[in-house]
Amino acid sequence: MPSVRQIWTAPEGGAPMEARETVRALADGGLRGDRYCRGRGYYSPYDVCQVTLVDSAALETVRERYDIDLSDGRHRRNLVVDRDVVELLDTRFSVGGAVFEGTRRRPPCAHVEEVAGEEDLAEALSEERGGICADVVEGGEVAVGDELRVVERLDDPDSLADAIRERRSE
Repeated sequence: MPSVRQIWTAPEGGAPMEARETVRALADGGLRGDRYCRGRGYYSPYDVCQVTLVDSAALETVRERYDIDLSDGRHRRNLVVDRDVVELLDTRFSVGGAVFEGTRRRPPCAHVEEVAGEEDLAEALSEERGGICADVVEGGEVAVGDELRVVERLDDPDSLADAIRERRSE
């Protein structure tokens, strides 16, 4: 079962990422203490992702292909998981006690290269290695080691109809 490998937050835009063992996801907000939840991100308020996720295999590819080690959080993503995160777009998924909705890809930019101090990082994180954005649908605690489970596919009309039927029967 896919799980969380690392959790990262930064108190404000450009600040170093801080590793955490647990964090509280806040509904419609993000991760407590993170720059975007606090409205202090580099792109606030114009291009905000409540939570960002990246696949640990993508980071390994960056290390192998570009000789850039991002295990210290310089990738600037919140949750490192051992799953292809692009598959989480248009889904609701749970991690620990929280539920998220994958909303869009999070391509790399020149800012991540500048903050990381790593030339070619934007290129290294391209080709779907940059991760995705997700909204927090239901808040809760998230910890390293928590399983990631898909709850519902939002782009599948049958699963949406099934979810509505299930909610009506409760």
